[in-house]
Order: sequence, then C-alpha cells, then structure tokens
Amino acid sequence: MKTLLIAGASAITMTTSTLAADIVDTAAEAGTFTTLIAAVEAAGLVDTLKGEGPFTVFAPTDEAFAALPQGTVENLLLEENRDQLVSILTYHVVPGAVASSDLTEGMTAATVEGSDVTFTLEGGAKVNEANITQADIAADNGVIHVIDAVIMPGM
Repeated sequence: MKTLLIAGASAITMTTSTLAADIVDTAAEAGTFTTLIAAVEAAGLVDTLKGEGPFTVFAPTDEAFAALPQGTVENLLLEENRDQLVSILTYHVVPGAVASSDLTEGMTAATVEGSDVTFTLEGGAKVNEANITQADIAADNGVIHVIDAVIMPGM
C-alpha cells in the first residue's frame, strides 16, 4: 500500500509539473505580486488574464505598489473606483508576446487600455519610467516582465 501511495504521488507530481501556468498563476506562484493579484481580482480581470492570449504583462511588485502615495491602493480597490483600477491594470498589458529581445530604443506599444507605452534601453530596459528588473518570465499564455513602479495612463 505504501509503495502504491508513493507511486501515485510521483505520478501526480509529474503530471502537475508538466502543466503550464497562465499569467495569473505564474504571478501568484512568484509570491511578490500579492497586491497585483488582489487588484486583478478586484477589477474582474482574472478570467481575461487566464485566457488564450498571448499577453505581455508589465507586473509591478508589491514594493512598487507600496511606493504609491499612502491610501492609493486601498482607494483603487473600492468598488466605486473599479473603472479607474481597470484602466491602470490594462495599461500594464500589451496584446501579444513581447520578449525583451524585441525591444528597441524609443519603441512604443499599444496597451489593452488603449494608450501607448514607450521603451528605452539606455541604462537598462524601461517601460515608461519603470525599470524592467526581471524580463521574459514565460507563461503558457504570454510573458511577464517585472517592473519596479506602477505605470499610469494619462487620465
């Protein structure tokens, strides 16, 4: 019986490890995006970011959200501010899979929100003024680039 359980557990582990993770699950597994995940949930965007894609997500860390003025995150998570939250979050998403090797100096890309973001490479890759601190985290429906600031669309 003990051998059967061990064999069964090994089979489950092997099956689970071969499954790809979508953008939301990949970000959740990293453990440094709890605020982003909470915001995505509050905005009702989980199903979208678990969708077929591909998507490129510029993912602010918990520290990036913490650097916003005090009360900003809590205010954005209120139901009455959902449209603003959706706008900010979708500004961090570009349709298609954009690898760091695709970026060029001064390149722009249209976001899901509708506005463009601009990339610079001098002194390290940036999207708008946010540094890309870790690039090319693969997910089964796109790619995540970690950024050190929350970028804001022109509102």
